[in-house]
Amino acid sequence: MAPNLAIAGVTGAVGKEFLAILEERDFPFSSIKMLASHRSAGKKIQFKSKEYTVQEMTKDSFEGVDIALFSAGGSRSKEFAPAAVKAGAVVVDNSSAFRMDPNTPLVIPEVNPEKIAENKGIIANPNCSTIIANVPVWPLHKANPIKRMIVSTYQAASGAGQAAMDELAAQSQEILDGKEPTCNAFPYQIAFNVFSHNAPMMPNGYNEEEMKMVNETRKIFSCPQIAITCTCIRIPVMRAHCESINLEFTDPMTPDQVRDLLSTAPGVALIDDRENNRFPMPIDATDKDPIFVGRIRQDESLPENRGINLWVAGDQIKKGAALNAVQIAEKLI
Repeated sequence: MAPNLAIAGVTGAVGKEFLAILEERDFPFSSIKMLASHRSAGKKIQFKSKEYTVQEMTKDSFEGVDIALFSAGGSRSKEFAPAAVKAGAVVVDNSSAFRMDPNTPLVIPEVNPEKIAENKGIIANPNCSTIIANVPVWPLHKANPIKRMIVSTYQAASGAGQAAMDELAAQSQEILDGKEPTCNAFPYQIAFNVFSHNAPMMPNGYNEEEMKMVNETRKIFSCPQIAITCTCIRIPVMRAHCESINLEFTDPMTPDQVRDLLSTAPGVALIDDRENNRFPMPIDATDKDPIFVGRIRQDESLPENRGINLWVAGDQIKKGAALNAVQIAEKLI
């Protein structure tokens, strides 16, 4: 029998994407509840040719629900996910609330789907940048263990939600009209600008986004010894993050070997046309399922061909958030 679903945070950017992907993939369900904060309660949502009314999410919202897709923020996940589990639902949570909990699986279906079965009611969706990096990195790590990983991210406004995307559009128009840009969603001007990721700073000088990538990758790969360092940056792109990834392998690895491995890797698409200088761009990845990979080249600073450079692009809202969660839900049924 098809499961009863609930979407928590249905009016946000990822919540809307949940619905689009459920429809796109013809996900089977018997019923669906549209849940959000009290501010959104009563709004009407069209889904699969039917109108639904958004309900305020409470701890009583999950009776009869089998699978709950959460993208309502970390504090609300901590408040309501346990109530959903108590009511008998399995929660797939898109926030950071449970990712590093040792009792909660942290899952990318292309990497560690076997962890889904270990859930105790909650399965965590990794951070968007972690997903976008690790879908292509995992098949390489399986073939030749990675000793060190250096990542620089170029993150779109979409990572900060719908308000940030709206702000990028509004600021662009303001600046083109000769006006001062209005900053609300971000602390700095995002239009025509680049700045360090707006996540809180940690005592070690890294921000939370950077440490999420470090800690989550080690957990997902079940490889606590892997050396990882990250620099995360915001850029004035609407949606789809890019990442520069440098990998040091245990044994020699050539660009041709990388291309061969990635050409058949699930969730990966290659755009690696050196002759025409054509490599992945955010516009390639926007609203697409795969992570696009290119600029595959030897790191000539490392001896014995043990280093490889990659450039990747992935849709932060899609595979970096909603699609990954729906893929987990598909494996639950």
